[in-house]
Amino acid sequence: MSASAGGPAEGNASYGHKEFKRSKSHFADRVTADGRDGWPVEAGRYRLVVSRACPWAGRALVARRLLGLESALSLGITDPIQDDRSWRFTLDPGGRDPVLGIRFLSEAYDARESGYPGGVSVPALVDVPSGKLVTNDYQQITLDFTTEWTALHREGAPDLYPEPLRDEIDAVMEGIYRDVNNGVYRAGFASEQGAYEAACRDVFRRLELTSERLASRRYLVGETITEADIRLFSTLVRFDAVYHGHFKCNRWKLAEDPVLWAYARDLFQTPGFGDTIDFDHIKRHYYQVHAGINPTGIVPLGPDLGGWLTPHHREELGGRPFGDGTPPGPVPAGEEVPASGRAALTGPAAHGPVSAAAR
Repeated sequence: MSASAGGPAEGNASYGHKEFKRSKSHFADRVTADGRDGWPVEAGRYRLVVSRACPWAGRALVARRLLGLESALSLGITDPIQDDRSWRFTLDPGGRDPVLGIRFLSEAYDARESGYPGGVSVPALVDVPSGKLVTNDYQQITLDFTTEWTALHREGAPDLYPEPLRDEIDAVMEGIYRDVNNGVYRAGFASEQGAYEAACRDVFRRLELTSERLASRRYLVGETITEADIRLFSTLVRFDAVYHGHFKCNRWKLAEDPVLWAYARDLFQTPGFGDTIDFDHIKRHYYQVHAGINPTGIVPLGPDLGGWLTPHHREELGGRPFGDGTPPGPVPAGEEVPASGRAALTGPAAHGPVSAAAR
């Protein structure tokens, strides 16, 4: 997630006033087992910087948890409320990241390339010894966690990108990325009616196709959780909280599709997914940072999020969440989601899903 849809010079007020285009990752170096880009996999060398508000960073958080990379790859968490200088470390004592010693993520970008003109985005991998950004390639980071960081995986780590299924995973992810992951942003940041309507139709067409796919299978591809599920989950978990209202993707709520709502709850209740989600960060970021869309900065009280912990019954479809592996252990000390980010889950349960005919 970039610091600004319109670029750092235009700031938060630019959201919603120009066509949204997802920028390609400018820094696309890879951290690999053989170090071919100059960045070898090495325990303790890199720091993963994320915002818990950001769906793209959320994917990296989930993959890191599932693969057990917490002890090998440290975690920096930014304030969900960014200013026009980018993501800030104001949650940390003294307003500085305790490992990198910087106040803004942009400082790691500047250390890598002085005068870089693009937006400052998360997730970001930073080289701790030099303080330089290594990569902000949100599409590749999680794939490399799975395929290149294997020497540092926990015992029992699942294979999130099994080689025999990669073509199918890639095809499923491509449609979900274009129409859902990116589609909600194209709808939310649209500056004219036609662009909004086209994007919104794409979102719900893909969601309906995905619902049909998941009606008879527990996971998107194969019998286990894969990268495809992580990428879809990152949008679904934010859908009713922010995309339905703030981004006007409001043909229906996630909780009104029985299949997708059960699928999302199944993943949310799986260790490594829901324990990374901070609904307080998510809501405050979208409603307070996107000043061009929500100039008052008012954060809505709803929707009721208590339903995330209700039974989903998806286990009746079979499947093995971790394949031959095991669930990840407890969230490491210091990385737990604060009570403020979980509070909405303890309220009254959300209304049960309605039938597809009731939409």
